[in-house]
Amino acid sequence: MSFIKKTYETFRTSPVLRTLVWIVLAIVAMLIAAHYLMQLGTRHGARCAVPDFTGIAIGDAEHLAKKHDLEIIVNDSLYVPVYDGGIVLEQNPKADVAVKPGRKVYVTINSFAQKSVRIPYVTGYSLRQAKNNLEIAGLEIAELIYQSDMATNNVLEERFRDRVITRNDNIEAEAGSGITLVVGVSAESGAVSVPKVIGFPLKEAKSRLWEVGLNVGRIVYDEGIEVLDRKDARVYLQSPQQNKVLSLGQRVDLHLTLDPEKIEKQSVASDRAARRLEGERELREAQITDSLMVIEAAYKAERRAADSLAAVARGEQYIPEGEVITPIEEPATSEATEETTFSD
Repeated sequence: MSFIKKTYETFRTSPVLRTLVWIVLAIVAMLIAAHYLMQLGTRHGARCAVPDFTGIAIGDAEHLAKKHDLEIIVNDSLYVPVYDGGIVLEQNPKADVAVKPGRKVYVTINSFAQKSVRIPYVTGYSLRQAKNNLEIAGLEIAELIYQSDMATNNVLEERFRDRVITRNDNIEAEAGSGITLVVGVSAESGAVSVPKVIGFPLKEAKSRLWEVGLNVGRIVYDEGIEVLDRKDARVYLQSPQQNKVLSLGQRVDLHLTLDPEKIEKQSVASDRAARRLEGERELREAQITDSLMVIEAAYKAERRAADSLAAVARGEQYIPEGEVITPIEEPATSEATEETTFSD
C-alpha cells in the first residue's frame, strides 16, 4: 500500500508525469475508437447471402437487392428470344454467396430487341472470306447451296430471306441471322473430309464446318441444359464422324453437353475411328493403284499382240513401241578374199 500511495503522491505533485500519462491514455483511447469505428464502417463480420436475381425483371431485382442492402449494376445485355426484355440473365456474385452488406452485384439483362447490322456484300468472294466477313458483321451462314461452276467454293450469289443481295443494297438484319450462300463446285472437286469439331462450342463448330463447305444439320443438347447454359456446352458427338468423305453441301449433326468426361471419351473414340477410316482409305487407294497397273499392263500386252499381227499381215517385221532394232552389219571377209584371189 505504501508503494501505491507513494506513486500516487508522485503523480499528484509532478505536472510532467501527469501530462505524459494523459497523453498515453488519449492515444490508447483514440486507437480503440478508431478500431471500433473501422469495424462499424466496414461492417466487420457482417455477412449476407446474395439472392438469386436471375429470371426476374431488373426493377424487381433492384428492389430485392435494396432489401438485402446490396446494389445492382447492369454491366451487359444479351438477346435471348425466349425471355422478355429486361429479365436478369446472369449475376456476379452468384446466388447464395456470402458477401458484406453494401456489395455491388453485376448483372446481365436480356435486351428488349436484337440490334440490327448491315449485311456485307460477299458475292465473288471465296467461301472462307465470305464466312469471315459475315461473322465479323455478327451474322452466320444459314445454308450453303452448291451448283456447277468452273471454280469450287466461289460465292456466286448471296440471299437473305429469298432476296438476292446486290452490291448497292443497304439491307440490315438482326444480329445472328443466317445468310444463304450459293457456291460453285467444279466436277473435279466435289468431295471433302469431315473435320473434327468435338470439344468445340457450337459457334466455332459451325464455323469449321462452313469453312470446308459442309452444312450444319440437327443441333441436339443434352437433357437438362438450360438456355442460358447453352453457350458453355461443347460438341461431344458429330454425325457423320470426322474423316468421313462427304459431298460438298451435305449436313453434319451436332450433339452438345456440359459433361467434360463425356466429351473426352467421345473425342478419343472419334480419333480412333478416324484413324481406322484413314487406314481403310489408304488401303483402297493402294488396291485401286494396283488394279490400274494391272489393267494398264494387260492393255499394253493386248495392243502389242494386235500390232504384231498387223505387221505380219503386211509382211513387215514387228518392232515393239519404244524398242530400237540395231541393223546387223555384213561381214567384210568376202571382198578381201576376192581381191587376194585376183592378185594371184
